[in-house]
Amino acid sequence: MLRPIGVVRNPVKEPQPPGFDWGAVKSEILVRPELADGLLGLESYSHVTVLFWPHLVPAEVIGSKHRLHPRDDPENPLQGILATRSQIRFNPILVTAVPLLSVRGNTVRVRGLDAVDGTPVLDIKPYFPHFDSIPDARVAEWATRGREPAKKG
Repeated sequence: MLRPIGVVRNPVKEPQPPGFDWGAVKSEILVRPELADGLLGLESYSHVTVLFWPHLVPAEVIGSKHRLHPRDDPENPLQGILATRSQIRFNPILVTAVPLLSVRGNTVRVRGLDAVDGTPVLDIKPYFPHFDSIPDARVAEWATRGREPAKKG
C-alpha cells in the first residue's frame, strides 16, 4: 500500500500528446506538511528524481497492453511494455529526473516534470551522478531517433 507524499501543481491540466515539450514546464510539488522536515538538505542538490502515479490513466488502460509502438509511432518497432517508458504499465509508477529550482517550506519547485496538475507524488530522491548516470549504457536504436512522432493523416 502506497501513500503519496505530495501532489504536483502546474498549468498542464490534461495528458499531453507524445512530443510535448515538458522541458519548459515548471511545477511545484506540494509535500504533505507533516513530511516537510524530510526535505531538509534537498536544496543542496541540482537535480532530483521524482516517482509519481499517472492518476489520469484510466483503470481499464492500466496493464491493458503488453506490447506497443513507442511514442505511438508505427515507425518504431513493436516493443514489450517493459521495454518502454509508456504510462500504460502493469503498475503505473513513473520516474523522471529533473532540475531542482528551489525548496521552500513544503514546496519543491522543479522544471521538466512530465506530470499533469494533481498528479500524486510517491517519492523524491536526490540525483547522484555516480549512481544514477551510466555513461556507457546501451539503448534501443528507435530510442535514439528524433522525439517527434510520425505525422498521421
